[in-house]
Amino acid sequence: MIRRPDHTSDRGMSIALTHVLTIGITTILIAMLLMAGSTMLESETERSTETALETVGERLAGDIGNVDRMANDSDDVSIVSDRPRTVSNSGYTVTTLSAGDCGERAPLLDDSNPCLELEASRADVTVYVPIKVDNGIETGTSVAGGSLEITYTSGVIEIAEADR
Repeated sequence: MIRRPDHTSDRGMSIALTHVLTIGITTILIAMLLMAGSTMLESETERSTETALETVGERLAGDIGNVDRMANDSDDVSIVSDRPRTVSNSGYTVTTLSAGDCGERAPLLDDSNPCLELEASRADVTVYVPIKVDNGIETGTSVAGGSLEITYTSGVIEIAEADR
């Protein structure tokens, strides 16, 4: 059998090319899955943080309402509201806002009641919770989350970090 010199075989080249293309496509698909997974994890973390801040805010607003009701029967009232220091592995601050500030910052709230602004430090999440009080409340005060002391003296409710 005589072999012709113009006859070449591309078979070895096609196997190597197939392997390179398969590895390249697999790498791209894995990278896309990792990016999509990290985006989903980030959005779930934000959603979890928002839910946790709403829960903390609602309970804190309830404690403020309790102090407000007790203030009608007494001159000085003080309670400690134990709340978690972190939510979703992030610290947070609680700020009391006036009714006008609530209407500007939180468009879903009307400007008839003051509110609490809870802001997470590690996530870009801010939650607003309205407060219903008959007595005055000191606004513009920011405290770190955790054990908070809610006091009523001289007609004003104040929030401060509890001494523990």
